[in-house]
Amino acid sequence: MAGAQSIDGLSEAARIAYQAFIDMNHSKNAHFSCLQAIESKYQSGGVPGIAENLELERLLATHDKNVLAFKTAMTAITDGDEKLVLIELMSA
Repeated sequence: MAGAQSIDGLSEAARIAYQAFIDMNHSKNAHFSCLQAIESKYQSGGVPGIAENLELERLLATHDKNVLAFKTAMTAITDGDEKLVLIELMSA
């Protein structure tokens, strides 16, 4: 892992928050990839089908769930120094 910090030595709450951050990042990337594919289809004169729209909705719902989980997990961390370590990890 890049950066001077690692998850070693962090509390369970901080580890959960970090995993929630990773999950949120993955779901964001999946949602944007789907949006890009639909945009490419539009630029080629096509329109997304029902399955593509449903997949986009599913990906957005997953991302929304992951954002909420991340927010909740970060709220559970009360140690300010630990939050700073997490911010450094998430910025790497």
